Amino acid sequence: MSAPFRFPRFFVTSPSPCPYLPGRLERKVFTELNGPHASELNDALGRIGFRRSQSVAYRPSCAGCSACVSVRVVADDFRANATQRKLIRRHSDLDISACKAWATDEQFDLLRRYLASRHPGGGMAGMDEGDYADMIEQSPVNSFVVEYREPSVDGRRGRLVGACLTDQQADGLSMIYSFFDAAHEDRPGLGNLIIIDHIRRARALGLPYVYLGYWVKGSDRMAYKTRYRPIEVLGPSGWTVMSDDDLTPSRLPALADELA
Repeated sequence: MSAPFRFPRFFVTSPSPCPYLPGRLERKVFTELNGPHASELNDALGRIGFRRSQSVAYRPSCAGCSACVSVRVVADDFRANATQRKLIRRHSDLDISACKAWATDEQFDLLRRYLASRHPGGGMAGMDEGDYADMIEQSPVNSFVVEYREPSVDGRRGRLVGACLTDQQADGLSMIYSFFDAAHEDRPGLGNLIIIDHIRRARALGLPYVYLGYWVKGSDRMAYKTRYRPIEVLGPSGWTVMSDDDLTPSRLPALADELA
């Protein structure tokens, strides 16, 4: 007989500078994912807005602020628009494969170039090889890395231009972290392609959702997540489909009002 499922213990981090809203502090509530029921716990927490980092599940718990909203794409109902279809055609020659969640020097080199290009001075900028290996390999749930490579030449594997650490949950794929060659002039839109590929991958697996993490209304850094429709947002009444009105500037509250 298996051991009974035990309710997890939750903890709260100390406040630290918010990476999305200048002048604000962020705080997270988190719990450990371990033991024989780690996957079931991760699935349950994912449905209420938690994200995974190594063996920890967390979500924002900021005093007086609820700007970070969990979002997920409804995979079966997604229809690529004209721009997205053009992007798919442009990168149709890529060799895409799901690999064991195992860190490689090639992946780490790509990550370093991505961070230098897109997030210089960010919280991950100081990662070394050991930190990266921990991010990829320390997972108590079903995780894998999707690699995006240029076509093979003379039997040699093509150059790695994108990668994504992904969790397979009971109701969808959760994109934990993606990175790509942001400076490759002949490969624009790789980040968007990775999301589209995960939507198609979830559909092929019979999984209804692709979890994209958190969205902050009015944040330019987060705007790309709303290009994949229909997309659901998690609110007090549960998951609901985001409407066009939610993105209309006239409907966006002033930042001071939103954070009041």
